[in-house]
Amino acid sequence: MPTTNLSPTVSLAAELIAKASVTPLDAGCQPLMQARLEAIGFSCQTLTFGKGSEAVDNLWAIRNGSADNNPDAPIFCFAGHTDVVPTGRESDWKVAPFAPEIKDSMLYGRGAADMKGSLAAMVTACEAFIEKHPEHNGQIAFLITADEEGPAKYGTVKVVEWLQERNTHLEWCLVGEPSSTTLVGDTIKNGRRGSLGAKLVLKGKQGHVAYPHLADNPIHKVSPILAELSNEQWDNGNDFFPATSFQISNINGGTGATNVIPGEIEVIFNFRFSTELSSDVLQERTEAIFTKYGLTKEKDYEIDWHLSGQPFLTAEGKLVSASVDAIKEVTGRDTELSTAGGTSDGRFIAPTGSQVLELGPINATIHQVDECVNVDDLNTLSDIYTVVLKNLLVN
Repeated sequence: MPTTNLSPTVSLAAELIAKASVTPLDAGCQPLMQARLEAIGFSCQTLTFGKGSEAVDNLWAIRNGSADNNPDAPIFCFAGHTDVVPTGRESDWKVAPFAPEIKDSMLYGRGAADMKGSLAAMVTACEAFIEKHPEHNGQIAFLITADEEGPAKYGTVKVVEWLQERNTHLEWCLVGEPSSTTLVGDTIKNGRRGSLGAKLVLKGKQGHVAYPHLADNPIHKVSPILAELSNEQWDNGNDFFPATSFQISNINGGTGATNVIPGEIEVIFNFRFSTELSSDVLQERTEAIFTKYGLTKEKDYEIDWHLSGQPFLTAEGKLVSASVDAIKEVTGRDTELSTAGGTSDGRFIAPTGSQVLELGPINATIHQVDECVNVDDLNTLSDIYTVVLKNLLVN
């Protein structure tokens, strides 16, 4: 797609979309960003974690501004990911998913909204801001991974560990996830629920359905337990979070035959939980219900817990104020603070004590065929990011 008549933000977004960075591939997105950032004074490092097919490239970039002799100057960090989810059948798309095209003021392509548009807006915001304020206060950083849409084992979580080993603290972190609902900037995610998953295997004894006294049906045993877990009031939520949710996502059992009692059943479930509870408490309360029904761990059942992320909340602070004020200045809109939705890489950054929020474009088409973003929204987002930088780093 020709980019000569496009704004700097839309042009860069199109260049990024054209790179087929299906997770965990970066496909050249980070080097493209690195070149732009080095041109305005950033020092950049590629951090590769994992080995072989699991290796993930991450970009860490930092600009000191007037803080060359002050390593303790606060760091404002843009965080995001260059990897995208698979496209599905390309024949279902209006345009090829990695051949970006503008139709009716919408930029189409995989990653347009999630989140290459945000990455482009971050870079151009820094270019505009540094042109006006080359000796800004504090430091500006980028933490960019190619492992957000996948297992998230060798991406942001590893970069955060690397930063902690060097005693580098991010005071403020703005994640470019698509947070907006109907108008760009109408919603900021200032927290996320925690995610705790489990795979339960309940043991029984296989047998003929005509002779149930010679078997032990695990489906019958697990049914009242699942009903109780589903009806349990885990908490009441709080001013920022809804009540904790328990959901069953998969149940597998049986041989496929109608006359065979299965020997075991597998159940996969998930908690999305608020700051009112910890993952340890959820595990303890869940396993207490199994004990109530006379089941013993290991003997009668096995359970494998997986914590994807603890809940986090940035209820107030300079970052929230700077972002709310920036949206108002650029768009005239009042923004809503929200903790709805799934998890993001903010879950790895917030536990270090950083103020973290998510601010990006409209999320209506993310992960869908014909993913797209309004080109004017990308320019507006770049302007918002520029004012956020001004609000935090200029006296």
